[in-house]
Amino acid sequence: MTLATIATPKKESPFLFKGMTWREFKAVEQLLDRPGYRLSFLDGVLEIRRMPGEPYKTVKQRIGALLELYLLMAGFDFTPTGSMTLESEGVAVKREADESYKLAPGRTYPDLAIEVVFTSGGINKLEVYKRLNIKEVWFWEDGVLELYHLRGEGKKLRYEQITSSEEVKGIDLDLLLRCITMVNHVDAIKTFQKVLQN
Repeated sequence: MTLATIATPKKESPFLFKGMTWREFKAVEQLLDRPGYRLSFLDGVLEIRRMPGEPYKTVKQRIGALLELYLLMAGFDFTPTGSMTLESEGVAVKREADESYKLAPGRTYPDLAIEVVFTSGGINKLEVYKRLNIKEVWFWEDGVLELYHLRGEGKKLRYEQITSSEEVKGIDLDLLLRCITMVNHVDAIKTFQKVLQN
């Protein structure tokens, strides 16, 4: 039996505006604070993305539900921080992850940021997260999950692509991916939970 999977909409490119100061960015951000759009900033470049609607929200919410189920059952003391605004004028960056998590008490920023990619191009998201010292970043795109973990110290920080999570230890990524792309949300959660309980 072949499982139906979530439909992927046509990818759109974000709008990019170069040569902006932090102050100009903050002024534009106040003017464009509208549902359905997300603004990011890196090194003087403002990115405006139109959010892609239901397929994006379905994947985003599904990843969150599955991951939180795993974290709960695996005994993590976690805090979901959703699309918390992550910004720093000092390093000239602003980004809202699609989902994010603090995986232990007392954290200022999340340990894990998750991006659900339905757009192409734009600012370098890993560079933004590196400057904010986010330990691990997951990108879901077209049914594929890519994971990156932060390595090094100081000016030698860099992300390295990894095949299994170092922050969410023990999670079965193949199972997670299979459940993310299932059409029925309840079936996806039940399938994931059943495997975790065995």
